[in-house]
Amino acid sequence: VQLQASGGGLVQAGGSLRLSCAASGSIFSINDMGWYRQAPGKQRELVATITASSSTNYADSVKDRSTISRDNAKDTVYLEMNSLKPEDTATYYCNAAVVTYRGGSSYYWGQGTLVTVSS
Repeated sequence: VQLQASGGGLVQAGGSLRLSCAASGSIFSINDMGWYRQAPGKQRELVATITASSSTNYADSVKDRSTISRDNAKDTVYLEMNSLKPEDTATYYCNAAVVTYRGGSSYYWGQGTLVTVSS
């Protein structure tokens, strides 16, 4: 199973971006999916998660300006962020709880996509 994240880049403060993360491989189903981020010198932190039935959860720091969504047919999770701030600068990682055809469920991580917000 592989998760491929994309959509990062350099954005001005106040701008918007949309991150995508597509899962591929021997996937039977995907339960929770999510986005995490890690800023330089800081621990990785949760940004948002979404269940298979599309219930969502957000970090307080992004709650009012972010939307997480998923396309189950494409095994893809999205994160749209608006009103970006310099403190949103981080590498963003996607995560998915995947049930494979071999059975069992494991968490997989994407490779990370860098978001830089300039002031």
